[in-house]
Amino acid sequence: MTQSHDELIVSSETPVYAISIAAQLAGLHPQTLRQYDRVGLVVARRVGGRNRLYSAHDIQRLRYVAQLSQEGLSTEGIRRVLDLEQEIENLRGRLDEFHRERSSRALVVWRPQRKKRG
Repeated sequence: MTQSHDELIVSSETPVYAISIAAQLAGLHPQTLRQYDRVGLVVARRVGGRNRLYSAHDIQRLRYVAQLSQEGLSTEGIRRVLDLEQEIENLRGRLDEFHRERSSRALVVWRPQRKKRG
């Protein structure tokens, strides 16, 4: 039985990289990843209660956090930037939803209930 190519593709959200590999891919020291995990900037998934695993998305985020750090932001500043960017993403999603609803060609008929005269 052979697997199709699509079955072999791993989602960018799937944690597959051990801390040593993730650190190497992000260009950071493993201790830096542990620190980011401790303060909640990039939270690794735990396997077996001990081992940290990182996804491709986590690696991208690690690189971004490192860039912000190199630009002089403190840990709290980085956290604030990440929170604000997440808030912007949420608002963009809501705005897109509003535009989809507004441009919908569906006709909605509303008929108020009339009170029965007794």
